[in-house]
Amino acid sequence: MLTMLAFLVAIGVLVIFHELGHYWVARACGVKVLRFSIGFGSPLLRWRSRQTEWVVCPIPLGGYVRMLDEREGPVPAHERHLAFNNQPVLKRMAIVVAGPLANLVLAALFYWIVIAQGVTQLLPLVGTVVPQTPAAAAGFVAGDRVLAVNGQPVANWQDLRMAFVEASANLEHPVRVEVEAASKKRVVRSISVARFGEPALVAFSQGNPGLMPTRFLPVVSAVEDGGPAAKAGLKPGDRLLAADGRPVSSWEDWVSLIHNSPGKEVTARIARGNRLLDIKVRPAAVPADNELTGKLGVAPTLDQDWIKHLTVTHHSGMAEAGQQAVNKTFDTAWMSLKFLGRMLVGNASVDNLSGPLTIASVAGQTARQGLIAYLEFLALISVSIGILNLLPIPMLDGGHLMYYVAELVKGKPVSEQAQLFGQKIGFILLASLMAFALLNDISRLFGG
Repeated sequence: MLTMLAFLVAIGVLVIFHELGHYWVARACGVKVLRFSIGFGSPLLRWRSRQTEWVVCPIPLGGYVRMLDEREGPVPAHERHLAFNNQPVLKRMAIVVAGPLANLVLAALFYWIVIAQGVTQLLPLVGTVVPQTPAAAAGFVAGDRVLAVNGQPVANWQDLRMAFVEASANLEHPVRVEVEAASKKRVVRSISVARFGEPALVAFSQGNPGLMPTRFLPVVSAVEDGGPAAKAGLKPGDRLLAADGRPVSSWEDWVSLIHNSPGKEVTARIARGNRLLDIKVRPAAVPADNELTGKLGVAPTLDQDWIKHLTVTHHSGMAEAGQQAVNKTFDTAWMSLKFLGRMLVGNASVDNLSGPLTIASVAGQTARQGLIAYLEFLALISVSIGILNLLPIPMLDGGHLMYYVAELVKGKPVSEQAQLFGQKIGFILLASLMAFALLNDISRLFGG
């Protein structure tokens, strides 16, 4: 219920603000607005102001502002000056672009609130190197502090992820990562991704080469019911000391040994309270990347002291927070545009697209984390909606803007036949985009 409510509130707020952008500028330009609709379908609620009918409909995935327009029906002679189609082209462009810009303004407002509360960030310190990933092959070790990626400085973990996303545009050459090792010595680690296959490429394009900020203790926090660990007698709280006589100093040591022992019996020495125990476990053999890997069914314990070491909080004044919010909105929008561009030319996978199911899931997750996390999520989605609507695709605001730019250049409107053809192309493009996003959602949800 919380996930559904968080999703409906998110869509409702973002759609309302988008359509209010169109509405406010249309009214300012002297255009009569006939209907302001939130959602699609038969109206559930409706009321009327002096000129406009306001309606709420049951399908919450969008909305629209319907303006007086001679192309959609007869207009009385005394109201023709109020019709959208009779406005100068610059006014029509302003009305069309107002919706996406309203989403960007709303995102900046949300980011302002978030930043003004104090921004907690993670230092770019490596807590965990995931085995059998590009980062592991490049020689990263826990404790490395990342300084720059391909010459681009990074100050926090978010910068680091964004730098990897930037670097994913060209993975023909190794990605050079400058780090300060635990010994304070500066070294360069080169990440080569291509030989790891498509899953690693997709993960890297999302900013994940196999590095995690968190660090885990070799202590069991949870045991999977009915799994090999439960059958062997492992329990939450057990500290892993050794496996087959080899010391276990970190969770990564344990994971590496288990992964390399599919179906083989392993003798684990554990500390349970004040007792030392030897327990025989047999990891399940699970197919992964055309080979078998061992799986035991235990979860690690998060190293809380390391998290405190990673975390820094920065408080800004209202003016500074406002400037940072505008910068963050611009940076997020620019990153979205670059990602879409790479996807169009085939340098980014459509597997990165997310649809309504993923958005609903993340809405619920952030709502559970608190208001600040939820507002940051709303800001990100608001930027995405604004950028998506500015794309030059017929049926979107950007498509109409494209027609009006052509009208400015030609000195006359684009023909109705050309606009009708564009509508068909736009429908196909949008339907394909939505289908890919929905398939990705289903794949993520069901692990397929």
